Amino acid sequence: MNVKTKLSDCLRPLLLGAVFLGTAAQAEVQSLNRVIAIVDNDVIMQSQLDARTREVQQTIAKRGAQVPPADVLSQQVLERLIVENLQLQIGERSGIRITDEELNQAMTSIAQRNRLTLEQFGAALARDGLTLKDAREQIRREMVISRVRQRRVAERIQVTDQEVQNFLASDMGKMQLSEEFRLANILIPLPEGASPEAIQAAARKVSGLYDQLRSGGDFAQLAIANSASENALEGGEIGWRKAAQLPPPLDGVIGALAPGEITEPIRTPNGFMIIKLLEKRGGDSIVRDEVHVRHILIKPSEIRSEGETKRLTERLYERIVAGEDFAELAKSYSEDPGSALNGGDLNWIDPNSLVPEFREVMAKTPSGELSKPFKSPYGWHVLEVIGRRATDSSEQVREQQAMNVLRNRKYDEELQAWLRQIRDEAYVEIKL
Repeated sequence: MNVKTKLSDCLRPLLLGAVFLGTAAQAEVQSLNRVIAIVDNDVIMQSQLDARTREVQQTIAKRGAQVPPADVLSQQVLERLIVENLQLQIGERSGIRITDEELNQAMTSIAQRNRLTLEQFGAALARDGLTLKDAREQIRREMVISRVRQRRVAERIQVTDQEVQNFLASDMGKMQLSEEFRLANILIPLPEGASPEAIQAAARKVSGLYDQLRSGGDFAQLAIANSASENALEGGEIGWRKAAQLPPPLDGVIGALAPGEITEPIRTPNGFMIIKLLEKRGGDSIVRDEVHVRHILIKPSEIRSEGETKRLTERLYERIVAGEDFAELAKSYSEDPGSALNGGDLNWIDPNSLVPEFREVMAKTPSGELSKPFKSPYGWHVLEVIGRRATDSSEQVREQQAMNVLRNRKYDEELQAWLRQIRDEAYVEIKL
């Protein structure tokens, strides 16, 4: 982050105020936006703290929780800003830059995930007191921090094959990676100590609903009209559950259902229930497409600009087209530590595990051919598709899921340790 630029942006309204309002007014304006913390080579301003504090207060209020006392909240927010600032400075020193194109793509992606156009997204931000410019800057900061963490934390994490196998064999591993079911229910309630007449009436009602469902009745409509479950207005849908998370006897009957099927009425402590299986995932044989691909990655840095990085990648592409060996060039030039020593070979890989930019170029490249240079969040690439296949990868998927669980666990631990380290090693002077 450019300290001079940041300071000039902060001070510009103060200088204008001095011209038009005079010395007394200048002192008053300056008192509203002053330096409240020096963080290594940068500063945090009162306006930044105030803006972030308001955002946090709004978020807490929307959750219906009690907002902490102002002094406690202010200290918490300031500490968060300090740690963010340190990561942004690391990003600046590391040459991490977010282009306008990347920001535009991120903004569009966020809007699409919320089923909004960019104009609608801007209007939604305005209702929360934010402008598109504010949102772009916030997203830019988050993208820089994400890439800093990728380089400093994620790339250092290693999970061994033995750790994966131990996890798969453990009770926790079996629980986390077992089959999951997306369910809906209809509940006809019974009070505690219900009379025989009440039980019979509830049994007749649930039996009638079951007959309607067997005759083609719409489960969601019947749930909305009849179910006493808290999710009745959602058509009875209760989301994804593992069998082990369901109480008896539900855990024993769900596995026998095919998607779209319903159970017979089941007596539970709360009444009579009918369950519908909407979807299931995991546990079955999984056939997926895989691509055998190799690539060369060139990253921008403090000593190599974005343009120079692109030109170097283009020259490597031309050398490969002219007949030079891809693997030898990858060993000499590629900056992907996981594949460079193997001649850039990523082996057989699931396209869904790759960033969209890499995946899209790979999909368009025929087997045995070379792609033209292209950019991803990691830098500039040239790739070659060696082959494609469909394979039963149930075991590999389970191992990859276990790998992801273990990596995420280690990442959380490593991230917190790294954040404490950079905070402890930084020069921070708080002026509150």
